[in-house]
Amino acid sequence: MKLAAKFAASAFVVLLTLWFGTSADFYTAAMISSYFAVTLLGATIIHLRISPSFRNAALVVFGTAVFALIDFRILHFRPAIVCWLSFAGLSSLAIMGIESVWSEGESRKTHLLAFIPSLLFVVSEYFADNMLRWAATVHDKVYDLNLYAFDASLHVQIPFAVGRYFAQHNNFRQIALFAYVGLSVPIAVVYAGQVRRAGMKAVPPFLAFIITGPMGFLFYNAVPATGPIHLFQGNFPWHPIPIDQVRHLFLEPVVLGGPRNAIPSLHMTWVLLAWWYSRGLSVTERVIALFYLVFVALATLGTGEHYFIDLVVAVPFALFMESLFAHDLLILNSARIRGFAFGLLTTCAWLAALRLTPHIFWFTPILPWTLCAITIAVGLYLEMHLRDGGKSAAQSASPTENAANHLPETANRSTTQLAKGDPPPVLAEIPAVK
Repeated sequence: MKLAAKFAASAFVVLLTLWFGTSADFYTAAMISSYFAVTLLGATIIHLRISPSFRNAALVVFGTAVFALIDFRILHFRPAIVCWLSFAGLSSLAIMGIESVWSEGESRKTHLLAFIPSLLFVVSEYFADNMLRWAATVHDKVYDLNLYAFDASLHVQIPFAVGRYFAQHNNFRQIALFAYVGLSVPIAVVYAGQVRRAGMKAVPPFLAFIITGPMGFLFYNAVPATGPIHLFQGNFPWHPIPIDQVRHLFLEPVVLGGPRNAIPSLHMTWVLLAWWYSRGLSVTERVIALFYLVFVALATLGTGEHYFIDLVVAVPFALFMESLFAHDLLILNSARIRGFAFGLLTTCAWLAALRLTPHIFWFTPILPWTLCAITIAVGLYLEMHLRDGGKSAAQSASPTENAANHLPETANRSTTQLAKGDPPPVLAEIPAVK
């Protein structure tokens, strides 16, 4: 890239960042949102994890201060604590963009691995609300009664039990909400860790993370639903319908407000993927992934945003997404095919059964519990073999790579010997004829 083009690209990045960071519409629509602010924070995590330096940290602090000065002091936007996270994220995006322009070779590749995924994560989060609002206009009725009836068929109404525990233990509830809102943190931590560990091999995890959103949106439309907090409103979590009465409910779509994003739970899908992709990373990164896995699962239930079955179906759906982007395995690899087929078919089977034949689960409580257990156990088993297949493929490729790496060295030794007038190694073993 020519010098003039680099200056032009850098100026474009700075001006575009300033435009977004000082736009009143963007500020009120996105930057003061906790979810969006944490997504921008994810960009800072990726930035400073992949390119850790005092200089980069200082530039992020400087950029944050500049945005705060402009927005709060000059433009007089309404201050909000989460905006500081948004300012830091915008600063990191600008710095990563400029570094991608000015770096060369492997350094540019590393900067692009940080910048492009960070930007796409932010863009994806920004448009997610638009897609959910569109779904609410298309599906005016939802199948919450079907999902609630399934949960009740277990004879334990799990979301209500977790919700009551949250109400009685506020500190625990706050930790879970922190994890729920901070979903972008484990995704950023795990992706950045994989970039540092494996470079370009971190692209498949990124693709799985970013495509899970639109793919999940497609499945949302199969059984549009909202969650028990929207179905019961003020009666959640203290006043569920008695289980004996649920058995006799007339299950039909009902008109409810709220986003149609219940099943499969994408929050659960993302933390599962983060936990699976954290293999091979540091203990700290594994602990972060596990923390979010546990507390996001609890938060999805305790807040009333999801039914228990939403989390169950998230397991095969996450396996489907991981298998889809398991690029370290051949397309016809048996472990990849099994994971892909089980994940996709099981997800579809659950959605069909819950929408079309919800009463079959009331034959005996053993049936829904058994189906849930099989779904989770087989899903985790196939995922374990999917990763084992990836390790085997990497190990089988290693000897070939090592042999290829030694070929130039051998050729160089032979050339050097001939240049010195020495016989090649094979001829040297033949006795000279006197």
